[in-house]
Amino acid sequence: MSLHGQGAIAMWWDIAPDIRSEFEDWHTHEHFPERMRIPGFNRGSRWSAVDGGEGFFVMYELDAYETLISRGYLDRLNAPTPWSTKMMPHHRHMVRSQCRVLESTGGALSRHALTVRLSPAEGASERLRAHLRALARSAAASTGIAAGHLLQNQTPKIAATTEQKIRGGPDPAADWIFIVCGYDRSALERFAADHLGDPALVKAGACREAIHGLYALSHSNTCLLYTSPSPRDS
Repeated sequence: MSLHGQGAIAMWWDIAPDIRSEFEDWHTHEHFPERMRIPGFNRGSRWSAVDGGEGFFVMYELDAYETLISRGYLDRLNAPTPWSTKMMPHHRHMVRSQCRVLESTGGALSRHALTVRLSPAEGASERLRAHLRALARSAAASTGIAAGHLLQNQTPKIAATTEQKIRGGPDPAADWIFIVCGYDRSALERFAADHLGDPALVKAGACREAIHGLYALSHSNTCLLYTSPSPRDS
């Protein structure tokens, strides 16, 4: 698979302009290093909305879906740092999907990420998955595009964590997530217009009103960066 593992966390939220600088500092220098030290976390990537708005898309690639219920991860969720405790309430309109990777092809990450949040219509799951599998492979072979991925949310049955409580309760989740990564924004926009509009997706077996977002890569880390202390640990 192109993504690093069989599990993933996909998240969307907004950050107000007056807290954005501190958020990016915290997320880059404390939060990502903390997550990347958890066994089973392979890579974390953050994208920001291409329109200059307040939205972010974040994805963690995990060894396995079971990493989501591992002791290492749950311990961190239930013991946030003081800085995390300060920043978590600023995650507005949070959507957090804990996923199995259904399909992944191509080069994993690139300059831009197009995300589509959707659900299969009743009885159409296999038909929609086959359509999106073919679409991911077609996308990854297209000029200006590098990869296509399909994730399916499966929220673990665990007690509410301290981080969730700080954010105000359970986070809503997207059901299926189709992600297309590319180095040419215009190519992604054409691909979305040709293949990912409501008429095309409904015909393939999706429910109406999929939610689209286009993002630019802001920061990405892998677990390999944290085999030694962070510069800020000294």
